Amino acid sequence: MNALSTRFSEYVAIDWSGAAGERHRGIAVASAAAGDGAPALVRPGHRWSRPEVLDWLLGLAATDCLVGLDLGISLPFADAGAFFPSLAASPADARALWALVEQTCAADPHLGALGFVDHLLFAPYFRRHGGREGALFGGGIGRLRVTERAQADMGCRPCSNFNLVGAAQVGKSSLTGMRMLHRLSATLPVWPIDPLPRTGPVICEIYTSLAALEARRSAGRSKMRSHADLNAALAVLGSAPVPGDGPIADHASDALLTAAWLRRAAARAALWQPPRLAEVGATEGWTFGAV
Repeated sequence: MNALSTRFSEYVAIDWSGAAGERHRGIAVASAAAGDGAPALVRPGHRWSRPEVLDWLLGLAATDCLVGLDLGISLPFADAGAFFPSLAASPADARALWALVEQTCAADPHLGALGFVDHLLFAPYFRRHGGREGALFGGGIGRLRVTERAQADMGCRPCSNFNLVGAAQVGKSSLTGMRMLHRLSATLPVWPIDPLPRTGPVICEIYTSLAALEARRSAGRSKMRSHADLNAALAVLGSAPVPGDGPIADHASDALLTAAWLRRAAARAALWQPPRLAEVGATEGWTFGAV
C-alpha cells in the first residue's frame, strides 16, 4: 500500500458555474468517504451561491480532504509565453493571474467576472456573446493549455478558457473560480500551484469527462441523466450505488461520479506527476487525471 492510498479521508467534487446571478442550479457539491460507499450530495436540493461554496471550503481547513473543482484554474501560457501576449501587465504566474482577476472584478457581486471580460485591456483576448470575438482570441477553438491538449489526446473535447460562448464553454466558470481560488489560497493549498502536502486538505482541478471515460462512457456520452446510468458508471469504479431512481440532474451526477473517481484515482502516483508538470505547473496549472 502506498502513502497516497491512505492520504485522504474524504473526496469532494464540485461542479461549478460561472453564470450571472447569485444562486445557481449548475453548482453541485458531492462527497465520498474513503472506502467504497456511495458518494452523496452535500446539501441536496440546495441552490448554492459561489460565496457559499467558498465559505464551505474554508471549513475544510483542518481535514484531510481532496477537493476537485470542475473549472480551469488558469489560462493558456506556454503556447505564447504569456497569458496576454503583447500586454505589458500580463501576470507572471497563476497566482498573479488570480489576484488580477480579483482586483479587476472587485465591483462584481457573487464572485462574478464580467468586469474582467469586458475590461478594455482583456476583452480582446476573449470570444464573447453577440459575435464579439476579440482580435487576440486566436481563431478556431482558441488557445489551449498543455493539460487541455493532454485531455484531447485522451479522447476528451476540451474548450479554451478564453471562450465564453456555448454550452461546453468553461471560461466563465474558470474566471469566477479564480476569484475563489485567490481567496482560498492562503488557507487551502491548490495543486500544482502549491506542492502536494503530506497532510491536510488539497484543492485540484478536475474535468468530469475524465471520470466518465474511466467509467467506460465516451466523451459524447459523459452526461448521465438517470440514476440507472449513474449507478452503472459507479459500479465500474467500484463504488456502491446512490439511492433513488428515475431522472437526475447532470450537474449532480457529474459531481457524484467524479467524487467516487477521485477516491479511486488519488492513490495513483503517476497522476500527481504528469510529464510536463514542472514546465507549466506554476503558470497553467494542471487537470488531475490528465496524462
